[in-house]
Amino acid sequence: MKHEKHSLDFGKKEKVLNYACQTYQLSRPNKVGAVMALIRDCQPHTIKEWEQWYFKNAYTEAKTKTKITKDSLQELGERLYEKITEVVIPEWQAAFAQLTLQDCVDYIFNLTINRTFDGFLREKSVVNDGLSKIFTDVVFEESDPELDHAGDIDYIAKVGHKAFGIQIKPVTARANFGNYSATERMKASFADFEEKFGGKVFIVFSLDGEIANKAVIEEIQKEIDRLH
Repeated sequence: MKHEKHSLDFGKKEKVLNYACQTYQLSRPNKVGAVMALIRDCQPHTIKEWEQWYFKNAYTEAKTKTKITKDSLQELGERLYEKITEVVIPEWQAAFAQLTLQDCVDYIFNLTINRTFDGFLREKSVVNDGLSKIFTDVVFEESDPELDHAGDIDYIAKVGHKAFGIQIKPVTARANFGNYSATERMKASFADFEEKFGGKVFIVFSLDGEIANKAVIEEIQKEIDRLH
């Protein structure tokens, strides 16, 4: 069934709007609320119905929750414009002026060789020096690249005849992984994995080869106990 599209088309401006909005986290739940959860609660038939429900029920997902209004969304739009005009455009203009052919060649080489190797070492360290030493009765195996979910699950952790999954995400020291949310595609992939192997998929954040989100260890232990 084909649905009428309601999203606006910003043309070539869309890339810079997306970049700035993500960089400055202006569309996160702590700014605009948990929109997918809200719309599922609403189950609207029209966009007008959804808009009215949203402004009636939406609050920021922050320590101090505040009601979201048309004015607060207007303010986010103004902040986005300010960031683009005062920070993003000057930074990109400087980058464009300084960019060389050698930068482009080095970037491709760095992305393909150096970053891949760094990521591989971090991933190995999280599992071999972290998870496998904490959970000694679990067998950790790299996900088979042929499997449908391989792009979203890095390791399969076997507990008897069942298994849970591990996705490793590198983060920087300043990262706020509390704000991280899996994409709809990843959620579907995780659900497929759970149906096939019986266990959930856990996202482990790696900071220089160490487990950054320590709370995941307790969650994994609960899952191991459940699978036994």
